[in-house]
Amino acid sequence: MTIQGLAEAIEVNAKTVERWITQGKVPYRRHQYAVAAKLGVAVTTLWDDERAVDTSTDLSKAEIVTVYPHRHMVPSGLWREMYDRAKTRVDVLVYAGLWLSEDPQFHELLKSKVSANAQVRLLLGDPACDAVRQRGIDEGHRIMDGKIRNALMNYRPLLASHPDIGIRLHDATLYNSLFRADDEMLVNTHVYGIGAYLAPVLHLRRLPGGGLFDTYANSIEQTWGRARPVTDDDFTGA
Repeated sequence: MTIQGLAEAIEVNAKTVERWITQGKVPYRRHQYAVAAKLGVAVTTLWDDERAVDTSTDLSKAEIVTVYPHRHMVPSGLWREMYDRAKTRVDVLVYAGLWLSEDPQFHELLKSKVSANAQVRLLLGDPACDAVRQRGIDEGHRIMDGKIRNALMNYRPLLASHPDIGIRLHDATLYNSLFRADDEMLVNTHVYGIGAYLAPVLHLRRLPGGGLFDTYANSIEQTWGRARPVTDDDFTGA
């Protein structure tokens, strides 16, 4: 982004932006947050300002809508309501997420979103990778690969009828399952020795300059970038 482009985007003089860069001038806080939001980074990445640190911490706390001690305590309709509010982005990052793949209303919701030109991306674990095998052991079973293949089979008719729905397989070690709908997200933590349905869930809503939401969102982007497309062999287990 050019100096002029940034200045126009946040409605300040280009000379002002130039002084921030060349003379180390610290902007007013409102301009700090405007710049950070435009560039998609945390405000403290750009300026070491104690006021900004304190405010950024407060904003990160404010991004937490609520915390559920267990996933099964999340209101049953919240998942669909959150995704239904999405206009441009629907992301799911899980190992299997079998319960979601079994929900016909979720399938219909994905169809409507991709038909409205929203970006829809499903990230499931690669059934043959070490991370999936280890997660099954950590949860006290060895069937995670089977759960993923079941989820793939559940999604197969949906993907055949709506090829614009993106789906990839990853080999990442997940510390959370992430469910993003525009600037809302449910973060289902992973805890050793128990299934994800018993682990806590954070409901987040993004605020410019907060940083907490963007930390998890960046994880989705990085995992998607290194994941591989699904092949016919993945459905058959060959």
